[in-house]
Amino acid sequence: MPRPGLTAVALLAAIMSERAFWVVEPGRGEIRAASSPGGGDAGAVHVLARFSGISRGTESLVFQGRVPISLREAMRCPFQEGDFPAPVKYGYTSVGVTEAGERVFCLFPHQGRYAVPASALHRIPETVPDQRAVLAANMETALNALWDGGPRAGDRIAVIGAGVVGCMVARLCAGIPGTAVQLSDTNPARAAVADALGVALRSPEEVGGDNDLVFHASGSDRGLATALACAGFEATVLELSWYGDLPASVPLGENFHAGRLTLKASQVGHVAAARRPRRSVRDRMRTALEFLADPVFDCLLTGTSRFEDLPDTMKTLSHDPGDTLCHVIAYQSEAR
Repeated sequence: MPRPGLTAVALLAAIMSERAFWVVEPGRGEIRAASSPGGGDAGAVHVLARFSGISRGTESLVFQGRVPISLREAMRCPFQEGDFPAPVKYGYTSVGVTEAGERVFCLFPHQGRYAVPASALHRIPETVPDQRAVLAANMETALNALWDGGPRAGDRIAVIGAGVVGCMVARLCAGIPGTAVQLSDTNPARAAVADALGVALRSPEEVGGDNDLVFHASGSDRGLATALACAGFEATVLELSWYGDLPASVPLGENFHAGRLTLKASQVGHVAAARRPRRSVRDRMRTALEFLADPVFDCLLTGTSRFEDLPDTMKTLSHDPGDTLCHVIAYQSEAR
C-alpha cells in the first residue's frame, strides 16, 4: 500500500529551493542550489529523497577526478549534470517517496528533491526497508555478474574482494545448491560480514585453488593476480572491478596461459548477453530489488551521515574508507 506523502503543491514549492551535492574540483565537494531536471515536463514525477547511498569505489574515482578521458561519455550516469572531471553532479542510488506516497528507487545523484519521468522510477517492494533499498544498484551489478558468469549447482566458486558487490555475489552464489563459495579479502574485519552472509572468508594466501568460476571485485591488480592463481583448468575469471585511469598489471605468464583461462569483463551498463534477449534493464532492477527482501544484506550498511555533511564524508571515504562498505546519506531536514 502507498504510504502518506507530501501534497503535490508542497513538494513543488520545496523544489524551488533545491540542493544537491557537486564535485566542484577533484577532491572537493559542495552542497549547491540546483534545478530539478524534468521538473517542468508534463508527466514528471516529483520525488522527496529519504536516503541515498555512496557507491564508494566508483564515486571515489569520480571525486578524485580520475575518470579517464576516453570513458567520460560512457561513465555518465542518469541525470548527471556537468562534465568530468568537475564540476559535476554525480551519483546513482537514491531512495525517496513520490507526491502520491509511493516509495521508489531512482538512479539519481545526491539531491534532496527532484523530478523525473515515471519511467526512471522503480517501485520498492513492501518487504524492503528504505535504507536497504539504497543497495539496489549494487545488487543489480551483482545479478548481472551472475548472469555473465553462469555459476552452476555444485560449482567451486571464489570471490576475490569483499566489498559490497563482492559480498552480494558471494551470497547469491552460496544460494545455488551444492556450491562451495570462498570470499577473499585482505581485511580480516570482513570475517563477521562473511559469517553473516553464510560464506567462508579467506585471506589471499588461504584461497583454495581449482575453482570452476572466479569473480574478481577487489579493484586492485594484486586481487586480480589472486583470482587468476586460484582458477581451475579452463575456468573463467570474471572481472567486476573498474580501475578508472589506473593501469593494472596482469600476470599472464603464470596460471593464465598454462591453465587456458578465460578473463572476461562484466559491466552493468548492458544486460548480460546470456539474458539480454529476454530481460530488459527494468526487469533486472525489479529482480535486484526483490532480492533485497533478505535482511542479511543489512550487514553491508556500515554507516550513516547527514546530507549536509556529504562534502566532508565523501572526502573522508575517498581517502580513508576504513571498514566502510555502503555508507548511507540521510536527508534528515527533508524527511517527514
